[in-house]
Amino acid sequence: MQIYLSNSGQEPIYAQITRQIKQQILSGALRPGDALPSIRLLARELRISVITTKRAYEDLERDGFILTQQGRGSFVAEQNPALLREEHLKKVEDCLQICAAGWAPRGWAASAMTRLQRRCAFCGRADLWQQAPPLYAASRSSTKTLPLGRLI
Repeated sequence: MQIYLSNSGQEPIYAQITRQIKQQILSGALRPGDALPSIRLLARELRISVITTKRAYEDLERDGFILTQQGRGSFVAEQNPALLREEHLKKVEDCLQICAAGWAPRGWAASAMTRLQRRCAFCGRADLWQQAPPLYAASRSSTKTLPLGRLI
């Protein structure tokens, strides 16, 4: 398990650990039942306080990503489909915020979502479009509705 920390950013260290472990679980790099390093071992490897790693593990357990068994350690939990969908929606929302910032000054046209999809490819998040189930069945030929199709 690889975790990279940045002391120069705005994000607290415990949040960086939490985010990176969540990403590894959601991407499949960590599978249900996989053991995580102990809180003390992770703190030693990252050269940070045990309190910081404990906070990250507590957040992961609260969010349902890991299970901690006293005396045995922490393990990746079986993933709830609703939880996975919620995390996926957060990723899509982040992508759209990045992409929409570039399109806002130009105005929206009927083909805006197609252009937005291409723009998402440039910000490295194009995979979100293929993974997502359909949001609603909008007419793709209509010029009055935005064809969100497989957005969410």
